[in-house]
Amino acid sequence: MKLQEFCEIADKELEKFVKQKSNLETSFNRVRPQSLKCGFGIQGICCRLCANGPCRITPDQKRGVCGADAHTIVARNFLRAVAAGAACYLHVVENTAENLKQMAQNSVSFKGKRTLHKLAEILNVPNRDEKELALQISQMVLEDLYKPRWKKMKLTKFLSYPARYQKWEELNLLPGGAKSEVFDALVKTSTNLSSDPVDMLMHALRLGIATGLYGLILTNMLNDIIMGEPVIRTAPVGFRVIDPDYINIMPTGHQHSLFWALMEMINQKEAEQLAQSVGAKGFRIIGCTCVGQDFQLRGEHSNSVFCGHAGNNFTSEAVLATGAIDLVVSEFNCTIPGLEPIAEKYMVKMMCLDDVAKKSNAELVQYSPQNAYEIAKKILNEAAESYKLRRTKVQIDIPVDHGFDQSLTGISEDSLREFLGGDYRPLIDLIARGEIKGIAAIVGCSNLTSLGHDVFTVELTKELIKRDILVLSAGCTSGGLENCGFMSKGAEKMAGEKLRKVCEKLNIPPVLNFGPCLAIGRLEMVAAELARTLNIDIPQLPLVLSAPQWLEEQALADGAFGLALGLPLHLSIPPFITGSSLVTEILTEKLSDITGGMLIIDGDVKSSADKLEAIVNERRRQLGI
Repeated sequence: MKLQEFCEIADKELEKFVKQKSNLETSFNRVRPQSLKCGFGIQGICCRLCANGPCRITPDQKRGVCGADAHTIVARNFLRAVAAGAACYLHVVENTAENLKQMAQNSVSFKGKRTLHKLAEILNVPNRDEKELALQISQMVLEDLYKPRWKKMKLTKFLSYPARYQKWEELNLLPGGAKSEVFDALVKTSTNLSSDPVDMLMHALRLGIATGLYGLILTNMLNDIIMGEPVIRTAPVGFRVIDPDYINIMPTGHQHSLFWALMEMINQKEAEQLAQSVGAKGFRIIGCTCVGQDFQLRGEHSNSVFCGHAGNNFTSEAVLATGAIDLVVSEFNCTIPGLEPIAEKYMVKMMCLDDVAKKSNAELVQYSPQNAYEIAKKILNEAAESYKLRRTKVQIDIPVDHGFDQSLTGISEDSLREFLGGDYRPLIDLIARGEIKGIAAIVGCSNLTSLGHDVFTVELTKELIKRDILVLSAGCTSGGLENCGFMSKGAEKMAGEKLRKVCEKLNIPPVLNFGPCLAIGRLEMVAAELARTLNIDIPQLPLVLSAPQWLEEQALADGAFGLALGLPLHLSIPPFITGSSLVTEILTEKLSDITGGMLIIDGDVKSSADKLEAIVNERRRQLGI
């Protein structure tokens, strides 16, 4: 393989940096040799569930050996992918709820007491002391997750927008116990079981609802209780946040609450003394992937610990290649395997706190809430030892011009409402007057095949803000967009005239950063508040959703939630469904008559923007604005 062959990178400073590392292999130069794809796999018409296969559907061979046709095979593969994605999010909310429960039992104080009382009110938990509130809330979450599939989860009704709940109830889409829904999806899609593609697609929507309400919304609120609520502020982004004079720890993953004890211990005098004993000024957390986005979101509570967010999933390889990272602590995805050889090359110690994210060269220290402080102490000791062993042996190369000093962050459903003066009416008024045409949520992952790293995301965002459509971002899209300047001063110049004037008046960029992919749940809460204020259902809002560079199965679970909410969802590449005309028709056409949602697959930036803008304009017309 020729290492100089790179995919395009939207962030040109990042592109310049990785191209200078001529002897370093990263995902950026592995993508082109992998560009020849299996046509059967892309269409979703390859089945390898039994020993008669793998079977492939062709024009001349319309059924596999068992008799499964393209519609069954595609729906089965799709449901399995959504189930895997839902399982990932449910794993996170399960661990977060257990963390909150154990912290309450051990009388550990919470930073987000306002959210604790807010969630107690939403869930109709009787007023009592904060420890008891946290215990009861966490137990209610866990009990719902563990229910059998034939028992509906109790919290679903409290967490749902009423009009959506009624629609889901009518359609028999209300999920039973979330983990059981995942379990039965795997059963249903096994060899010689379900052959009904419609039933499997409806099961995928149930998983999407469980993902959205529990894996996204509840996880955010539980994290807010543990780590503190987001506060709007500006913060530095990009490689410039890395200070080589400190011992730098880079977490990767999504389970933000696993680091509460570490954040607390870094602030203590003993940690500073430990760092100074090996020649460093102290310890710092370097943000990368979604856990970094989340720390950035609530950075108001940890300014002295968290130094800023460097980049998203695939950027993490380049962050290690600066030589200034001393310890990688993984606990979930997006901890890409490509980190491992780079960690070895730069002598970076790797630790793992959850065996679901165990890397081949990482030490596993399984997290448990009871041992949070002991684990945090071990992380600090390992990081200090790594710093001591490696800093005289590796070259530090930090592109200090990369990124921006002041990028707007800390936006949530609550902080945005507070910014608007206490309710969402001012935003609605801006939309009604046409100063903001509508809202586009640009969310999800970054992949390297949709024109390149963050390329489709950046170009689609440019098109939408030029058309006076306000963009809200959550996920790895946020990491790409902030490093390309869309959330910093000056970004308003890229917007259309009307949106630019709004940005200048409010002193905001045309792209608002809601943080990690978990914050897709926050965007649903914003949509619900807008709909509630207008007394309409969510599908009537001039709001569109795009995951332009979706990557993982989790993104498909997110997408299933969006479709269940009744939102139009754009993807630049199809989710391996095009081999079935029936499945494709249901998701791209028929679903709009069922939930109101619709899948839009378009790999052209301008054409995608045209379609999303047309939906916004049609929704405006129907609302009479």
